[in-house]
Amino acid sequence: MRLVFAGTPDAAVPTLRTLLDAPQHDVVAVVTRPPARAGRGRKASTSPVAALAADAGLPTLTPQRAGDPDFLAQLAQLAPHCCPVVAYGALLPPAALAVPVHGWVNLHFSLLPAWRGAAPVQHALLHGDDVTGASTFRIEAGLDTGPVFGVVTEAVRAEDTSGDLLSRLSDSGAGLMLATLDGIETGALVARPQAADGVSFAPKVSTEDAHLDWTTPARHVERVSRACTPTPGPWTTLRGERLKLGPVRLTGANDLAPGEVAVLKRAVRVGTASSDVELTTVQPPGRRAFPAPDWARGARLQPGERLG
Repeated sequence: MRLVFAGTPDAAVPTLRTLLDAPQHDVVAVVTRPPARAGRGRKASTSPVAALAADAGLPTLTPQRAGDPDFLAQLAQLAPHCCPVVAYGALLPPAALAVPVHGWVNLHFSLLPAWRGAAPVQHALLHGDDVTGASTFRIEAGLDTGPVFGVVTEAVRAEDTSGDLLSRLSDSGAGLMLATLDGIETGALVARPQAADGVSFAPKVSTEDAHLDWTTPARHVERVSRACTPTPGPWTTLRGERLKLGPVRLTGANDLAPGEVAVLKRAVRVGTASSDVELTTVQPPGRRAFPAPDWARGARLQPGERLG
């Protein structure tokens, strides 16, 4: 099939690479978000998908809005049979959805109808799901409500961060997207409506959501820390300064008050509302991340000090 691929972040790269390597399909262009300013210098950088497209010699479209008339005209001229989508990051209006004969097929990182929305992997971890996965579905007007073509499942491991889990789903999801497009082309695959029950939503996780609350149980603190690694990044405060943290570990010990810090020979522990947790890495303002014991030695923590 003749394809126009839409995607933006690293999670979309495995699918684009898989489709570029598939001789039965022809990726004729890529749609991605415009260059974004990031880092201390606020330099504009192209998306990972745009970088791969450039390496492959593909035309790259970066509309401010997918409803822009110029973009719609370009898309129509490309005449795609189908537009596979992975984490594009912008709404697609009806005028864009109507262009390809087989519509826009999205790879979503959950087992729909669970975790519709922007942050399905993070919410799977926040809520302690044992199993998650990825789904391909035809995009329609609703938020991730379209009929599903296929799914792959993935067990959630005890120490998974959202980055770990998303990496595995990106790889397995790439194969799912290829199989979905193959099935659409041959007519062997028919999309099925999503179940009416089991619907849940996964809104974007904010920086404030990543602020660890030591007055909550250890299991909750641990889930938040894993779900928010690497983005937006779990954090706490000490002496009025913000500290970026790595994911914390459960210990089973129960010696400390919520937020109280204890420096052991090879570990740093913090109290919660239930049991203590162990810090893995700590990044002070303007510095690199340190293993927690190294950070604690430099910070010269006093007995009874608390994180907040």
